Amino acid sequence: MKSDRTPAVAGLFYPAEAQELRSLVHVYLDRVPVAREVGPPKAIIVPHAGYVYSGPVAASAYARLLKNAGQIKRVILLGPAHRVAVRGLALSSAARFKTPLGAIEIDTDVSETLKSLPQVKVNDASHAEEHSLEVQLPFLQEVLNDFRLVPLVVGDATAEEVAEVLEAVWGGDETLIVISSDLSHYLDYETASALDRRTSEAIESLDPEHISYDQACGRIPVSGLLQVARKKGLHGKTIDLRNSGDTAGSKDQVVGYGAYAFS
Repeated sequence: MKSDRTPAVAGLFYPAEAQELRSLVHVYLDRVPVAREVGPPKAIIVPHAGYVYSGPVAASAYARLLKNAGQIKRVILLGPAHRVAVRGLALSSAARFKTPLGAIEIDTDVSETLKSLPQVKVNDASHAEEHSLEVQLPFLQEVLNDFRLVPLVVGDATAEEVAEVLEAVWGGDETLIVISSDLSHYLDYETASALDRRTSEAIESLDPEHISYDQACGRIPVSGLLQVARKKGLHGKTIDLRNSGDTAGSKDQVVGYGAYAFS
């Protein structure tokens, strides 16, 4: 086992300097209206673009964790592969994932358990430059007190394979499930907004059959979560739904961002 997975997109997707990064995360969190929910979500779906684009949307979900942050001791983090193709779901051999804010210990016991599933393999290349997981880590570090991480890059897998993994690690209140996914890509503002609303309706309805590949780059991990959420009687809620045309980009070609909570 190697010691650390070092940051790949610090200075690109988010600030590389620790104090600047910490301050930016808290600016986003502080702007989120106080949530009415009493308890924390069991699972969230959050976007993974550069913070200037999707940070405010991601913060709207992470802020839901603040009240009961102390009870969360494990985070199962799944995101789609962007850089390296992989069959199934990929674990890392690293003992820690580092960001400018410090290192997060990997939950090696859970990782070892997952290796017994045929769709789960160790693939460090798939993690080395993958941003979909990395951009979530500073938010988790600032919101949670003390936790261990199980990072999984989802490649050529089925929703059923993802659901089986989530079932194996579901746990209780000590375990949080985080799915990293953006929504539509590079459509005009009006078309993207309409499509993303339909995607949000499908997520709230726990209906993965009505989410296609052009609706979410993390469609497979999202669909796996929706299958398990439906089986366990969870309810999905849209917390925020915007796109890059709303946050920091032009409206000609936008990327959609949604934040969702399941409890």
